[in-house]
Amino acid sequence: MLKSFDYLLNKQTHTLILGTMPGAASLKAQEYYAYPHNAFWHIIADVFNGGKAFASYPDKTSCLLKNGIGLWDNLQYCDREGSLDSDICNEVPNDFETLLKDNKGIRRLLFNGQKSFAFFKKYHAPLLERTDWQVLPSTSPANARLSYRNKLAVWQKALK
Repeated sequence: MLKSFDYLLNKQTHTLILGTMPGAASLKAQEYYAYPHNAFWHIIADVFNGGKAFASYPDKTSCLLKNGIGLWDNLQYCDREGSLDSDICNEVPNDFETLLKDNKGIRRLLFNGQKSFAFFKKYHAPLLERTDWQVLPSTSPANARLSYRNKLAVWQKALK
């Protein structure tokens, strides 16, 4: 069974970006969005870092936190071959009820793709009624229906 990461947030976090479960490259590196073809960190660099690539993973996470953005995944555990969200089974959700109760500054949830939203809705639907939220296009390279420019435009609008 695969295990997700701890959440990334601080007292200034007002927006929480939610994925489903880290992919194989991320689990191996022990870093959110470590697969180099995932557009997530490229988008964050374009929105918050003047388009300049980050030098390190701590630089990436520091940039998010400095801008009031946190990260977590919907699932704490799951079984999955490879990295595709569609292959997830036997999932165990993370405890968002407690997280949001303990971090009242989080006012907004941004879902990284439809599958992330589907898992949240499956396990935490009542929280959606009490929180501002938006489903964004997945930054995964498996989501090839939108170009990087199109993904960036939607994400930039949501993050600013």
